[in-house]
Amino acid sequence: MRTLGIPAAAAALLGVWAMAAAQGPAGKTWDFQSDAVNGPPAGFSFARTGEGREGRWVVVQDPTAPAGDRVLAQVDEDGTDYRFPVAVADAPVLKDLLLEVRCKPVSGKVDEACGLVFRFRDPGNYYVVRANALEDNVNLYRVVDGRRRQIEGWSGKVARDAWHALAVEARGDRLQVFWEGKPVIDVHDATFPDAGKVGVWTKADSVTRFDALTARPLG
Repeated sequence: MRTLGIPAAAAALLGVWAMAAAQGPAGKTWDFQSDAVNGPPAGFSFARTGEGREGRWVVVQDPTAPAGDRVLAQVDEDGTDYRFPVAVADAPVLKDLLLEVRCKPVSGKVDEACGLVFRFRDPGNYYVVRANALEDNVNLYRVVDGRRRQIEGWSGKVARDAWHALAVEARGDRLQVFWEGKPVIDVHDATFPDAGKVGVWTKADSVTRFDALTARPLG
């Protein structure tokens, strides 16, 4: 299994995660290596917030991926603007957590987004943090009754067709976002105080690949 070269700040973040895992219940990582190519991954359910098509989530091969050559991809190019396909893991259900993914925006004319969802209740209610290669920013949102509202944002380079590290730490109402291992957002929000599911997310016509999705509970 190959590993992705990451900056020192990202390595430090992974060290914090390792300590958290040692102190609490074991986390879970999805690397998609045992899933069949061109089919959906095991242990996930699929939905869509907003309008347009549901999205198509399949495992594809990518020799550049950080955790083996099979990755999860959203490949439906429906350009409906208010369309947010989501792939949610059936378990675990977590409240306080560290959640990380490697993601690669591949294409999109309306959007080139890769996102993480957490404290997911249903397709209309959850938190999402997403990076956008067309806008060069990382934003944290709450989605309430299907309506997305920004909590905080950060502007910085998000390269197309490159693997990136996106992570979020949630402790109570404190939400911290990390991009390439560096903290970029640190806010308090109590919209969703309870445990929920985790997963990955895209917007509109984004074709995006995901690998090494990792969720770890915080004690």
